[in-house]
Amino acid sequence: MTSVRFFTELRTLANPQSLQRKANSAMTDTSSTIVNRTLPQRLPNAAYRVREYLTEKEVERLIEAARKRGRNGQRDAAAILLAYRHGLRAAELCSLRWAQVDLRNGRLHVNRAKGGIESVHPLHGPELRALRPLQQGSPYVFVTEAGTPVTTSWFLRMIQRTGKAAKLPFPIHPHMLRHSTGYKLANQGEDTRSLAHYLGHRNLQSTARYTALAPDRFAKFWRD
Repeated sequence: MTSVRFFTELRTLANPQSLQRKANSAMTDTSSTIVNRTLPQRLPNAAYRVREYLTEKEVERLIEAARKRGRNGQRDAAAILLAYRHGLRAAELCSLRWAQVDLRNGRLHVNRAKGGIESVHPLHGPELRALRPLQQGSPYVFVTEAGTPVTTSWFLRMIQRTGKAAKLPFPIHPHMLRHSTGYKLANQGEDTRSLAHYLGHRNLQSTARYTALAPDRFAKFWRD
């Protein structure tokens, strides 16, 4: 049998047409070679946390934890405070320039992303005290140690790590600070239209989610 197989292989090598047929067969092979690399599907937010906002006390814990973390605690604490007090998205915070900040008169010009309405917010004592030490010659308010503007990826990592350091009861992300702004001001009794302008919403329906969460609406339902 060995000699038969040997002579068969010799005939194949001596026949160029046979070699071509094998090559063509390999080229037209339609068997699947695709490897399934599908990423795991992300679960709904409710699977990770019970709510999408922080209470005022939780934000205070977050700021205090940021202040104690690493060499840039002062910057990180100021970033959290500004994002919370002014309902800033991550992109809005990271692109914030000193030209938008009036420390003398206590004013912040907020440029909104996603086609939101720009506005001018008052800056109060805690924000002014947090911002003044950050003036280092860069046109951007929040910068890295190399002097370059911080990025949204940095803000995400910083918030996640600080949330763990603050021992918050669930994982957090930057946009929760903006939701916390809406929840705090709605719970404080601010009217929907003013709150919409403060957050840069063009559609009042975007703001209604916060007033719906305000428990003070039900304060008179039961009179004990």
